[in-house]
Amino acid sequence: MLQNEAERPVRERILVVDDELLIRKLIATRLQWRGYDVTLASNGEEAVTSFQREPADLLVLDLMLPRLNGFEVLSQVRSRSGVPVLMLTACDRLEDRIIGLEMGADDYLVKPFSMAELEARVRSLLRRSRLAAHNQATGRSTAATQIEISGLTIHFGIRQVFRGLTRLSLTSMEFSVLELLVNQAGKPVSRMTIIESLWGCLPARHADTRIVDVHIARLRQKLEADPKNPELILTARGQGYQFQRFPEPAG
Repeated sequence: MLQNEAERPVRERILVVDDELLIRKLIATRLQWRGYDVTLASNGEEAVTSFQREPADLLVLDLMLPRLNGFEVLSQVRSRSGVPVLMLTACDRLEDRIIGLEMGADDYLVKPFSMAELEARVRSLLRRSRLAAHNQATGRSTAATQIEISGLTIHFGIRQVFRGLTRLSLTSMEFSVLELLVNQAGKPVSRMTIIESLWGCLPARHADTRIVDVHIARLRQKLEADPKNPELILTARGQGYQFQRFPEPAG
């Protein structure tokens, strides 16, 4: 008996953007084999047009692209969507990785990389995005799943942060970093612990821990009254970062 169209699970769509034909084909083959719907783009203009025509659930985005470069594509995508973005970068361009993260990318892979690692990163990013979308759609938020501090309300159920009635625009990864720190409020959390908990692996290079610093900086810009003198997300010198301890209840 044929399965009804409405009963078929919707396959998550991934837009892969890279100007190297071989890399595009390798990534597409691996992800299609894992059940994803894959769309390919070979340059920045093609990527933006494709995303405008049919938004993807995740972008795999090379930074070195013709016509529009990866930074320009990322900027245009971020102006309209919080979709997870996995950057592909050259191994000797640390500054590019930092800029990309500061512009709102969620994670990165350094070329050359293994297809198994790419698949793991994609799976992790989509899992967090799927959870956030589900919680938001079901309106899952109770007193037990939210906190209020320094004028902010953090809703863990729907993975959103509000200042008064204004929703702050956090990416899925930024919220995950915040959630981890809040759950350990008052205790230092090392960069390595954050990476292992949220990315599911330990970095191959010490410089890769900078990914945490960039996400922390972006969170401070969005949450702190004075990002240069943070009061919520503190630096635990030599240890990592910590969310401030919650005040003890009066009486």
